[in-house]
Amino acid sequence: MKIRLLALAAAATLALPAQAQDTAAKPAATPEAKPAAAPAAKPAAKPAAKPAAGPVATVNGSPIPRARHEYLVRQQTARGAPDNEQTRAAVREDLINRELVAQEAARAGTAKKGDVPLQLEMARQEVLVGAYLNDYVRTHPVTDADVQKEYDRAREQTGATEYRARHILVESEDEAKRMIAELKKGAKFEELARKSSKDEGTRERGGDLDWNVPAAFDKAFSSAMVKLQKGQITPEPVQTRFGYHVIQLDDERAVNFPPLAQVKPQIQQRLTRQKVETLIRDLRAKAKVE
Repeated sequence: MKIRLLALAAAATLALPAQAQDTAAKPAATPEAKPAAAPAAKPAAKPAAKPAAGPVATVNGSPIPRARHEYLVRQQTARGAPDNEQTRAAVREDLINRELVAQEAARAGTAKKGDVPLQLEMARQEVLVGAYLNDYVRTHPVTDADVQKEYDRAREQTGATEYRARHILVESEDEAKRMIAELKKGAKFEELARKSSKDEGTRERGGDLDWNVPAAFDKAFSSAMVKLQKGQITPEPVQTRFGYHVIQLDDERAVNFPPLAQVKPQIQQRLTRQKVETLIRDLRAKAKVE
């Protein structure tokens, strides 16, 4: 789990300045004049020089450590900015502005006002927690074998077939039997669902549950659904924790399961999150929380 670090207060100042446009000189006005030469190519921004030793600047006698400058430059390059003299100069200016405002805040006693002490404490804790968890994830990585195992588990759980079904959800078994009787007499399933179903999420769609694999439903529901042929309804009410269902199977098809390469990043993220959740759960189990 990656904890967000504080963003630069004036990141907009890191945009590179526009270069002046070159213009070509006009040729002499003679019949023999040749076309003007193409404008010279714009000089590329100079790469950053090797960082010097000592503070990056001194403001009112207070040095700004070069480590801060290097840290913010790394942040900017990670976001796509080039590591050149322009970027480093912009970061230096931003640090000077920060130091000036920080000195004024110190003179004004801002650090002791209102919620500022609490905010400073929480910011410090956030950085510590983020650093620890990032280090934990680095030393307890998700392996390719872990990803393969989770992919195989998900594929097995999904199965080879997905189903498109409708249902009518009611509160009592007698009510569900009455729905089945009306359907056998020729009532339209969609109309009964809109009129009688307690499932607000599907009622207006005539009970349509869209395409789903059996694992998406309660066991009793999915067991009854997969036994149906296209167009059939359950001959008896199906009870789940939600109430009593009458189910109609509209269609079925083979599952188009994505290849491992396509879902590997998502699986890695999920397994990493699970590792962090397990760590926190273990820490809570060993802790004395009152």
